[in-house]
Amino acid sequence: MHRRGGKRIRMDDPPPEYVNPMTPATPMTDYGGQSVHEPETPNPNYSGFNVGAVANSTAVEAPREDAEDPEEEEARSPSPTPTKRITRSRGRGGDGGYVGRLAESPPPPPLRRRGRGGRGRGRGRGAAPPPAYSPPPVLLPGDDENSLYNILRFNKTAINQVVDMWIEQYKSNREGALVQLMQFFINASGCRGKVTLDMAQMDHTLIIKKMTQEFDEESGEYPLIMTGQTWKKFRSNFCEFIQTLVKMCQYSIIYDQYLMDNIISLLTGLSDSQVRAFRHTATLAVMKLMTALVDVALLTSVNCDNCLRQYEAERLKARDKRASERLEVLVAKRQELEENMEEIKNMLSYMFKSVFVHRYRDTLPDIRAITMAEIGIWMEKFPAHFLDDLYLKYIGWTLHDKVGEVRLRCLQALQPLYECDELKGKLELFTSKFKDRIVAMTLDKETDVAVHAVKLVIAILKMHPDVLTDKDCENVYELVYSSWRGVAAAAGEFLNVRLFRPDAAAPAPRSRRGKARLPATALVRDLVQFFIESELHEHGAYLVDSLVESNPMMKDWECMTDLLLEEAGPGEEALDNRQESSLIELMVCCVKQASTGEPPVGRGPARRHHAPLSKDQAKQVSDDRAKMTAHFMVTLPALLDRFGADPEKLTNLVTIPQYFDLELYTTQRQEGNLTLLLNKLRDIVSSQTEAEVVEACGRTLEVLCSAQHAVYTRCNVARATITDMCVNRYKEAIDEFRSLIEGGETPDADEVFNVVNSLRKVSIMYMCHNLNDTNIWDSLFEDLPKCVKGSESRMPPQALVFVVRALFYSLLWSLHELEERAAQGAAVDADAAALRERLQAYAQHCRDVAARGASPELREEAYTSLCDLLVFFAETLAAVHHPALPAARALVLEPDAPLCDLLNDFIQEFVFVNHNYDGQDERRIEELHKRRNFLAAYCKLIVYNVAPIRRAADVFKHYIKCYNDYGDIIKATLSKAREINKQSCAMTMELAMQALYTDARNRHKHVSRQLPEMQELKELAKRFSVMFGLDLVKNREALTALHRAGIAFAALDAPAAAPGPNLQFLDALAEFSNKLLRQDKRHVLKFLESRFALGAVSWGEEWAALSSYRASLLADAPDERPPPAKKHYARKQRGHAEEEEGDDNADSDQDQPG
Repeated sequence: MHRRGGKRIRMDDPPPEYVNPMTPATPMTDYGGQSVHEPETPNPNYSGFNVGAVANSTAVEAPREDAEDPEEEEARSPSPTPTKRITRSRGRGGDGGYVGRLAESPPPPPLRRRGRGGRGRGRGRGAAPPPAYSPPPVLLPGDDENSLYNILRFNKTAINQVVDMWIEQYKSNREGALVQLMQFFINASGCRGKVTLDMAQMDHTLIIKKMTQEFDEESGEYPLIMTGQTWKKFRSNFCEFIQTLVKMCQYSIIYDQYLMDNIISLLTGLSDSQVRAFRHTATLAVMKLMTALVDVALLTSVNCDNCLRQYEAERLKARDKRASERLEVLVAKRQELEENMEEIKNMLSYMFKSVFVHRYRDTLPDIRAITMAEIGIWMEKFPAHFLDDLYLKYIGWTLHDKVGEVRLRCLQALQPLYECDELKGKLELFTSKFKDRIVAMTLDKETDVAVHAVKLVIAILKMHPDVLTDKDCENVYELVYSSWRGVAAAAGEFLNVRLFRPDAAAPAPRSRRGKARLPATALVRDLVQFFIESELHEHGAYLVDSLVESNPMMKDWECMTDLLLEEAGPGEEALDNRQESSLIELMVCCVKQASTGEPPVGRGPARRHHAPLSKDQAKQVSDDRAKMTAHFMVTLPALLDRFGADPEKLTNLVTIPQYFDLELYTTQRQEGNLTLLLNKLRDIVSSQTEAEVVEACGRTLEVLCSAQHAVYTRCNVARATITDMCVNRYKEAIDEFRSLIEGGETPDADEVFNVVNSLRKVSIMYMCHNLNDTNIWDSLFEDLPKCVKGSESRMPPQALVFVVRALFYSLLWSLHELEERAAQGAAVDADAAALRERLQAYAQHCRDVAARGASPELREEAYTSLCDLLVFFAETLAAVHHPALPAARALVLEPDAPLCDLLNDFIQEFVFVNHNYDGQDERRIEELHKRRNFLAAYCKLIVYNVAPIRRAADVFKHYIKCYNDYGDIIKATLSKAREINKQSCAMTMELAMQALYTDARNRHKHVSRQLPEMQELKELAKRFSVMFGLDLVKNREALTALHRAGIAFAALDAPAAAPGPNLQFLDALAEFSNKLLRQDKRHVLKFLESRFALGAVSWGEEWAALSSYRASLLADAPDERPPPAKKHYARKQRGHAEEEEGDDNADSDQDQPG
């Protein structure tokens, strides 16, 4: 396409955000097409455009005058609407330089102005959003049920039949048919105005003005935005009708210089209306009309080519065989087709410049999305005309749109273009200009946008492999660890294209003993190297989840195990220790993903929305699990043997049997390999001292010993052997240790290590398996009193931690046994009595240890055990789980006041403290995780209604200060507490605020509003107020009680006729006033007057808190407000006042600290 002056199209910067629904920089007109601000200019000759179209189109690209009057800008009306379109019969001419101006630069900044209201603007500005559900359509008095609108709305007749009927009417009475079609577009916009035959002869701007006057502005709805299946079907019928109409009129009617001229003129005017419904409906109609004309243009182009081919074939015949009449017919037909094509191009160019150029920056996101979706269709179908930088730049600019749906439409428009190799040359300039923006959109906050951005980057990579820099690729690489599964999977596809490409020409390497490596070996090596270089070694499961569905190497078990077991051959580089560890970690993650089909934590849907696997997915998981089991049944013992000295590798490898299909051990006659595996587990437990390895072995044994499998007997024997070995070693070590102590000797390091190691293994095995039949309770309990500070004990503190833990699990296993025997109908009174005795003794010792343990670790373990025991042995054990079991009542462990105080003191000391971990991020994260667990253990007592809700007051008071670390836990506790008892929760909130206020008083002699502590208290009150929601009736009792308690606290210790020390508390209490009903406000106000002698109050500055609180209660009765305090205020500047107003309004939950 010709470009004026040889300039390249400027695509560098997007146009500024368009905030006004009207055409930017459009001169105000008097609806006659002539500007009232500009002098009349000569009419240049434009192809397919009249004077009004020129004014409407070129004004967008014209430079803005700096000295323009802002009031004049604010008063501007819609841009002029052309009434008639110049067709080929009215003359053909050049583009008048329009294309050159359009190509030179992006549009100028739009006017940022405020509308002044007026007729017809109700839908365009500030209209209320549509409701969640719109009622189905019904015929109203005066509606014509046979109108096009109602036929399509009620889906009475097939679209083709409707169009046929209209065409027949058009052939007999085109004026009446045109009125019917115009009426259809007016009604489809939600306007009930009537278009008559007389009005059809009027200028279209006057018709639109009259329809605007008849518009119902009370409702913010119109068909295109209304919800419900009926309206959704209407939108579909609306689009289909327009396209079918053009398709069935493509051979004659659209060229008659009447139908298209009038429809395009009307829709162009409607698309520039200030009424949002008109603008939205007309824009959609014009875009669909252009899409239909593109289809006609394609067919016309094919027919023209066929005609030319037939003409050339006829012309090349010998003179005696040539038919001159046929040549004349073909020449005439070709000329007609070329004229038709020219006419269609004129219509397309006119609508593009008159509608698209203005509406692609409309204030309504739906309109912008429509334009982007349709221009992508035009470029894909008709690249010869539309796939040009002149049109591509609009998509590029709109990539910066602030609405995700519009950005998504841009990416979807570009995707098919980059997937077509024939279009490569036409996209080079666009790619160079907007590549950086597309890569940046892979980090978009909208998940769908990010996914499509990554897919588009993949398409760009395939089309232009050298365009993306290493930095661009690294930005996409990192997304495989994204928490959004769709984004991560798309990034995995990018990795497959960019990095994991098999080299078919490379020779297959062999191992040292001559075994040929599998084709995926090189890819697995690249995967391991990528994982190492990403430096996110604890997130292997996320990398695996990103690739497992798109790359078969993730389930190539033989390839992975060969790399680990086979030694490197000639010319091959052996894996180093780090590569082996990474490969094993990734392999185990692949095993888990393939055998369960579950994504890693944080990637799948929320637990309450978790959907079961589909039939095909379940079959795929079953097949993958069988293949994995068949392979690792044979190779896992060898892997355990090879890496038996490395705890990190063993921890991962030992977990593989947890995902086996255990029935295959018997169906495939692999009992020998099962025995080998069990022996390896026994040896690992015997020799290893790392807690992670032993725990992994214990959990694997737990899975292997599932009673429903045929291998249960064999595995149970092995489990008994392993647990007996651990218990015997403990008995031997502790007996020897105690003997030395009793003999007055000091145990050496080996003897101390034996005690610690054996107790560690016993506590871990107790966690997974019932060791109560080994009768070690008395031996363990003997060491429990030594945990208290001041006791003369030489037991290492770490060993005592394992003692506390093992005894805790012993109690839980005893409870489990008791429940099982009770379910079988056996007598359990004696067992329940013995368990109660042990429970009471253990709980009493844990109280002592939690209060004054010999080490912080012991106190932490005792605290955790106490909290968990209170949940397990709560009131629900007897009332809910075993109501018919009298023995269960005796086992209930209730938290008395001293115990609750003890647990509260613990979390205040260990949780709500500030530690300095500068430069120690890993340690800081570990400590934060541990403290969150402590807080969660305490909050569970509130959530499960074990402890009174008021015991959470000292937790709630830290909501603001510790929001970043514990905000989610505290918020969840608040929500559950409200579900349990609204009034108790409200009083607990008030107690938390009192505690925070008391802390501020203890720190400062005089409490004022400006103190940081008071700001924190007010912010806490705001957060609490939000928790009550919008239903004031349900919360009225709770809120009234909260206000009364707050007033009583504020009036506490108050001297006569003078403000008390707690008066400033009313400032925070006022945050709850807007949640009170009017009658409750009067009730609270009376209570306030009874506590404060308001008649004696001077309403000075010292009483400001009382004055503001009373004013908040008098919000519905302005006449009763107290007089303002006597204070001289400086006049604020406008900017500062607006900032403060904005700050006051920004109190939503998402804007709170943290």
